[in-house]
Amino acid sequence: MTKPEIVWLRRDLRLADQPAFHAAAEAGPVIPVYVLDDETPRHRVMGGASRWWLHHSLEALARELHKHNSRLILRRGKAADVLAQLVEETGAGAVHALRHYEPWWRNAERQLKDALPENIQFHRHNGNYLLPPGAVTTGSGGEYKIFTPFYRAVMERMPPADPLPEPSLTLPEAWPESDKLADWGLLPTKPDWAGGLREGWECGEQAAQAQLEEFAERVSDYEQARNLPSVDGSSRISPHLHFGEISPAQIWKALARHRGEGADSFRREVVWRDYAQTILHQFPDYPERPYREKFEEFAWRDPENDRDAAADLEAWQQGRTGYPIVDAGMRQLWATGWMHNRVRMIAASFLIKHLLIDWRHGERWFWDTLVDADYASNGVNWQWVAGSGADSNMFVRIMAPLTQSEKFSAGDYIRHWVPELAELDDPYVHDPDAHGCRPGSYPPKRIEHSAARERALAAWSEIKE
Repeated sequence: MTKPEIVWLRRDLRLADQPAFHAAAEAGPVIPVYVLDDETPRHRVMGGASRWWLHHSLEALARELHKHNSRLILRRGKAADVLAQLVEETGAGAVHALRHYEPWWRNAERQLKDALPENIQFHRHNGNYLLPPGAVTTGSGGEYKIFTPFYRAVMERMPPADPLPEPSLTLPEAWPESDKLADWGLLPTKPDWAGGLREGWECGEQAAQAQLEEFAERVSDYEQARNLPSVDGSSRISPHLHFGEISPAQIWKALARHRGEGADSFRREVVWRDYAQTILHQFPDYPERPYREKFEEFAWRDPENDRDAAADLEAWQQGRTGYPIVDAGMRQLWATGWMHNRVRMIAASFLIKHLLIDWRHGERWFWDTLVDADYASNGVNWQWVAGSGADSNMFVRIMAPLTQSEKFSAGDYIRHWVPELAELDDPYVHDPDAHGCRPGSYPPKRIEHSAARERALAAWSEIKE
C-alpha cells in the first residue's frame, strides 16, 4: 500500500482550501496531525483566550474529519521531534504543511527538515495569506514597508486563485496513537473565566463559513458601521481567519459580487493582514522592538519599577481608568476575548499616550486575552498607534477618548459593558466626571486628558530630535 502522508496542522484548521491536505491526498493516505508545541515558541506560548479557541477549533476539525471517516491525531511536545517520531512510527513518505512566518515556526520548519531522513520530503505550501510574504516587491526588488503602495501592488494581482474544495481523503492501514484533547488542559477551570467566550463564539470551519455569510449580507454598511461600537458592524471573522478555519481566498470570493465602499474597506483590511506578515517577514522581532530606534530611548513609565505606573496598568487591564469608552473596551475584551476595532485603537492609544506606558505591555496583554491574537498583526497595530512602526500614526496625534466616544455614538456600548453607568443618558455617559454625575461605584479618571497630553508631548520632545 502507498505510504501515508502526514499533514502538520497549526493555524490552518480547515479542510476546504487547504493546499497541504490536497497535496497529501493526491500522494496517498492522509494522517492529519496537530502538535501542541509549548517549547519552540518559548516566551510566545499561546495566551489563555487563544488556547480556549484552539480547544474548540480542534474539536470542530475532528468532527469534520470524522465525516470523511478520518481522524485528527494529537501529540504534544517539540514539533520537529514529534513529527520525526511520527514519520518513523507510521512509515510516512512525506510531511505536508502550510507555511507559517512567526519566527518560532520558521525555526521549527528548519529543524524538521534537518530531523527527517533524507528520503522523506517536507513539502511546504502557501495558503494562509492572499499572497505569500516576499511575493510582492517594489520596483527595486525589495519588500514593501509602507502599506499604501503595498496595497496597490497586491490589488493588481487580485483576485486570488479560486479556493479549493474539500479533499477526498483515503485512510492509512493503521492509525498512530493520539492524545486526548481534554488532557491538554486548554480550557480554564480554576476559575472558569470563559463563560463570555462560550456565549459569544462558535468555533470551527462551519462556524467560520456561517459568520462570513452573515457578514456578507451587511458588508455594504461596513465602512460606517465598523466605527460604531454600539452598532458593532465588525465582521467578527478575525479569530476564524487567525486559526485558519477560513482562508482569505474564500473570503475574497464570497465578497466578489459586492461593490461599494463597505466591501472595499473590508478587502483593504484583509490586505492589511498580508501587510503585517510582510513586515514580520522582514523584521521577525517586530512585535518585540520598536522599528524606529529612537523609541528605545523614550521615557516610558515603568510598571515594574514605578508603583503608580503599575497601578495605572492594572486599572487599564481591568477597565477601571475612569474613561468609560476605554473601560468598556477592556471589559469586553476580558469577558469575550475580543474588542471592537475602533475601541482597540482608543484603548491602545490611552495606554501609550495618556498613561505613558510602553506599547509592549499592551501588546502582551492583548496576546493573552484576544482570541484573534496574531503575532504579526498585534505587533504592527500596536506600533502603528505608538508611532514607532515602519508605517504608523504620528506620536503627536493623541486620540481624545472622550471625544471619540461621543463622535462614534458609543453610549449604548458603554452602558452594556460598564453597568455602573447604565442609568446615564447621553451625553453624560461619555464623561460623567465632567458632568458631575459620576456614580460612587465608578472610579475617577486616572489622569485628565489635558495633563496627559502635555506629559506625552513633553516626553516626545525629548527624543524627536
